[in-house]
Amino acid sequence: MRILHVTQRYLPAIGGSELHLAELSTRLAADGHAVTVVTTDALDFELFWNAGARRITETESLIDGVRVLRFPVRHLPAPQLAYPAMRRLLWLLTRSAITPLNWVQWLARFTPWTPELYDWLANTSEEFDLVAGMTIVFEPLLDAAQRYARRHHRPFVIYPLTHLGVGPSPGNDAISRFYTMRHQVDIVTHSDFLIANSADEADFYRARGLASSHIAVVGPGVELARLAGGNGARLRAQYALTGVVVGVLSALSYDKGVVHVVEAVRALWRSGFAVQLVLAGTILQPFEHYLNTLPASDRNRVLVLGAVDHQTKLDLLDAIDILALPSRTDSFGIVYLEAWAYGKPVIGAQAWGVKTVIDAGRDGLLAPFGDIDALASAIRTLAEDPELRRTLGEAGRRKVHSQHTWDHKYPRVRQIYTQLCQEASHAP
Repeated sequence: MRILHVTQRYLPAIGGSELHLAELSTRLAADGHAVTVVTTDALDFELFWNAGARRITETESLIDGVRVLRFPVRHLPAPQLAYPAMRRLLWLLTRSAITPLNWVQWLARFTPWTPELYDWLANTSEEFDLVAGMTIVFEPLLDAAQRYARRHHRPFVIYPLTHLGVGPSPGNDAISRFYTMRHQVDIVTHSDFLIANSADEADFYRARGLASSHIAVVGPGVELARLAGGNGARLRAQYALTGVVVGVLSALSYDKGVVHVVEAVRALWRSGFAVQLVLAGTILQPFEHYLNTLPASDRNRVLVLGAVDHQTKLDLLDAIDILALPSRTDSFGIVYLEAWAYGKPVIGAQAWGVKTVIDAGRDGLLAPFGDIDALASAIRTLAEDPELRRTLGEAGRRKVHSQHTWDHKYPRVRQIYTQLCQEASHAP
């Protein structure tokens, strides 16, 4: 098969969706399929609204057998103001049923603004057998990919990775509304196939008209061999970590719940309960500002590693006793699988999608997003009970081994691609 994958960033940029698509692309290439990834030149996620963020200079490369084409991110004047303002304008426009979708889709092309990428998809003479796009919050890239597929009468597969939020119903809170705008939903429901991260995501689009026969719940996986080799004793010795260690592995931001983890741990400290906290991941500017506002006595007790290499990540997974990521902006949470692979219990938010990944009380705990008291209680419950930590962590480990390795997930995706290509080849 000749496969075109379209996404907002690709390796060496690191994130959940980047690792997800890279694993699929690499495995497909290893199976002998010709895989091309069309993406932007963003190394830092912030490049989409911050012109000073880092870029990847290579415009074309071969990574693990996958051909990668990168196109530059452009910016409107004052992008740090213009980008969020444009996203809010899109939301306001899509609230009105009378706003034509083609107007909204045209306006969306400025967030992100990658005109050369759009032009390539509109004018390339290259032929592919199947097109797939990932991450609905970057819908102009997916719209351009879907248009290519329609022009060439090729199947279009979508991995929306929809953040359905923490509201009373999916897509019904302040953040998820930017992932479930009318023109975004239209792209998904007019795709030939949806590969969903969770049953919640599948149900959301099924309720909006996508037939069950065009949906499969697969989600990401982990490669256990690649996760082996963590040395927690080394990291504990390096940073003088003792007792119960709570770890966060994520982009460090408010929406990921990291502020709430810090505040929950501070509340435990004030009550006289001792735990140690380690934060690993890219430090976003608002979170850095938050850290700088903490009293020095508390700030000095939080170990902030920032972005870490793969070996340090493995060492941290082995070193911690509890993984906490009570995020409202995760459609799945690969890091939960990674922690479970090390037999560690996890704490997540009561968020749509995540609730189908973490089986509360069996392999982890859930707390309402933003509820610092509930989060502190969950951390204390696990910190005080090593047997409970072991029981939940081992249940998570068994679940990963039985359900969530790439050896389980990839064959399902390959079969979907193969079937769609076979059906397209027999179409009149």
